[in-house]
Amino acid sequence: MSALTVGHEPGQGWDDLVRLWEETDAPEGCKVEIIEGIVTVAPPPSEEHNDTAWLVQEQLLTVLPDGWAIYQTLGLVLQQSAGLYVPDLVVMPRSRLRQGPDGRTAAEDAELVVEITSKGNANHDRVTKTHGYAKAGVPLYLLLDPWHSGRPTATLYGEPEGGTYRVLGTVEYGEKLMLPAPFDLEIDTGGFPVL
Repeated sequence: MSALTVGHEPGQGWDDLVRLWEETDAPEGCKVEIIEGIVTVAPPPSEEHNDTAWLVQEQLLTVLPDGWAIYQTLGLVLQQSAGLYVPDLVVMPRSRLRQGPDGRTAAEDAELVVEITSKGNANHDRVTKTHGYAKAGVPLYLLLDPWHSGRPTATLYGEPEGGTYRVLGTVEYGEKLMLPAPFDLEIDTGGFPVL
């Protein structure tokens, strides 16, 4: 099943969209996000998806600076892109949690976001979210794409400028991808499930 959209009125304000997002009654485990001003509901991720998230988290835990944390299912506000994304992983100093003006965490407070594509909504992660995170100034965006043209890939984006990222590296699953400071970690994609 692919993502569904939840109806809203044209010209609806940001506060109304967030309220609709909060009140969306989705089945347990579904991911509810605001993408380009539209509330979307995606089915729960697969076991392979969750396993990949754990394998990345396990590697990041070995180099995490003091006072930093890895969050799963944390909503990040990208108000300038009319978005509220829920990445698979968010890495940031704990002190930045919920520092936004509305009591939510702003995307620009994240140091690294990780998205793992799902078959039904991969283009959101590949295109819309890449632009949104870059526009918000998130320093690093790791896109894990097991659905990429039959060749699963890991792509690291960085150096955001003017809503665009520079590709810092792309590897096929099975290879290693270097995360720069403050992580200085080679992510080993060899154990990531291939779908």
